[in-house]
Amino acid sequence: MSYTSKNGRRPNEYASKTSHGYIIRDPEVSEFLDKCNLPKMADDVDVPANLQFSLDALENNPIKHIVAVDGGRSEVFVRKDFPSSTLTFFQFGALFFKTEDLEAISKKAFIDPADMAKLNTIERYKLALPTKNILLKEATSFKESFRKSLFDFFMKGSSGETFAETLRWLIFQEFDAPIDEYKLSTCPGCGGGDVSLGSKTKKGDFTFQCPHCKEEIYITDVFRLHEAIDDELGAGGVLGYVTVLIEQIIIVYLIKAILETKPSILGETLFIKDGPLAFFGQTANMQKPLRHLTNFLSEKHNLFLAGLEKSGPFVEHADEIGKKLKPGTILLLDNAYIYKYILPGKVDNTAPYARSSYYSGKMIFKSMDEKIYVVTIPTKNADVVLAPKKSDFHNLDVILNNIQKLRCDMYDNSLFPVALANKLVSLANHPSSAILEKFAKNTIVSKTTTYRF
Repeated sequence: MSYTSKNGRRPNEYASKTSHGYIIRDPEVSEFLDKCNLPKMADDVDVPANLQFSLDALENNPIKHIVAVDGGRSEVFVRKDFPSSTLTFFQFGALFFKTEDLEAISKKAFIDPADMAKLNTIERYKLALPTKNILLKEATSFKESFRKSLFDFFMKGSSGETFAETLRWLIFQEFDAPIDEYKLSTCPGCGGGDVSLGSKTKKGDFTFQCPHCKEEIYITDVFRLHEAIDDELGAGGVLGYVTVLIEQIIIVYLIKAILETKPSILGETLFIKDGPLAFFGQTANMQKPLRHLTNFLSEKHNLFLAGLEKSGPFVEHADEIGKKLKPGTILLLDNAYIYKYILPGKVDNTAPYARSSYYSGKMIFKSMDEKIYVVTIPTKNADVVLAPKKSDFHNLDVILNNIQKLRCDMYDNSLFPVALANKLVSLANHPSSAILEKFAKNTIVSKTTTYRF
């Protein structure tokens, strides 16, 4: 790693322009490259017939409402000089509209702004988290500052309901057969393991006490983010996990609200999440309660939920092999196919792909108008399906028929609600990041300026 000039008095140290020769002439490097294989191109892919299914048309479409959830974030410098400090702003949105409003607009030669406004109903949720070298006044460490900031966000919500109540409802399975305790792998304070969080605490209490060190544990510590946060290096490594996590908590929050007000609406609503239905990194343990919830809802009510991927190896592969699929074809992805054509690895017939993070199964869908989508839909089994069949998925035909109706021609293989939700909540590098950086600096430094956003 080269030296950089801190005050401009001395030049930067630049990398050598000749050292690459030592790498090229090294026999061990050449031997390593000889062992490497690249993913197969479309011409080398043999799409198995047993994984392909046709989309069944709907006589009656039960979906009357669409909810799309997306989130964006922007990390900004509050101070660039040593010791540098950063803060991350998140914005999440749940976009609501009726399918009849979208269909009415699609039939018009000209779109009236008043009609378009019916499709722009969105609920926004904002969050600011310390990312590096920022301490809350009441906190004693950076890790505690991060945990407290996330907990405070979960203690908020809308219509009198908090995200903390939703999380409690989820992890203690209050929607079905409530459980008495939830096991936390490690205490964020002392690191002690196998910490029992009891459901018998007061309904309005979302903190617990560690049996080892007697320190306070927040209900949001079940996400285990504290295990990947360092007081020196900060929390930059968990920001992606936080985004994916809260997007799905918002979906659960909305489902809970529907069940408690008018359960019949659940069977008329399609929930769409930007990205796969899964949790990653430290938060992967949340896939278990989500799987329990989706199975319960499908058995006792009705659930229409899908995740749409816009990037990554599965999307790239789908673009490659799209021409090999007929319109209206569903390609279910099993272990053998995934590890042979998409991801490097040896097929394990006892361990399904992503069994510890997904509560859904992946598929490639080519719509009747020849758009290609990578979709994840909850599965009925207690685990990720090793050799998926069409019957393993909740409401697959209904979901995919509605997905192809929501196409958006502005971007490649895009959906209207996902594109619109992203447009309404995403934070651009310019000018959003620059404005948020000034906002954070002025607010933290002056302590007197008041901003509303």
